[in-house]
Formats: sequence, C-alpha cells, structure tokens
Amino acid sequence: STAMSVGQASGIAMVEAVNAGCEVVQYSPNEVKSAVAGWGNADKVQMQQMVQTLLGLAEPPHPFDAADAAALALCHVAMAPMRAAANRAVSKVSAK
Repeated sequence: STAMSVGQASGIAMVEAVNAGCEVVQYSPNEVKSAVAGWGNADKVQMQQMVQTLLGLAEPPHPFDAADAAALALCHVAMAPMRAAANRAVSKVSAK
C-alpha cells in the first residue's frame, strides 16, 4: 500500500539522517498546529493565515503543502528551547 511505502521510505530517511549525525525530530499535526496557530485543531486556511502573519508575507503561502512545510519549520524553531532543556536534563542524568 502507499501508506506502507511512505512509512518505509520515511524510516529509511530517518535512519540515514541519524547515521549521518543529523538531529531527527518528529512532530504530530496537532503539535505543529498548536505551536503555529495556538490551537491543535486549526484548519488549513487558519494555518496559511498564521504562517503568512508570522513570516510577514504579503500573501498566504500556496499551495497548502508550502504552508505546511513553513509551519513545520516554525514549529521546530518554537520547540528549540524545549529540546535544549530536555537535552540538558538527559546530559545531567547521564553524567551521574
């Protein structure tokens, strides 16, 4: 099935990224929506509008996939302090 192929390709890409020393992070759709729109059930149009506002764009990004990609990047930036704090906590525990 298509979903199985996409899942397998995604898994291979993540393994290769980790093997190359890259940080791999995944966010659920609700996490992205909450980080960008402040509400985990925001629809596509609301997400487009928030991406437009946050990035200071003259128009909403089109197509929806472009808005989704930008929203994912914005979520990653917004979550950076939390990831850093979690990494510090893990380092502290590991050092003991």
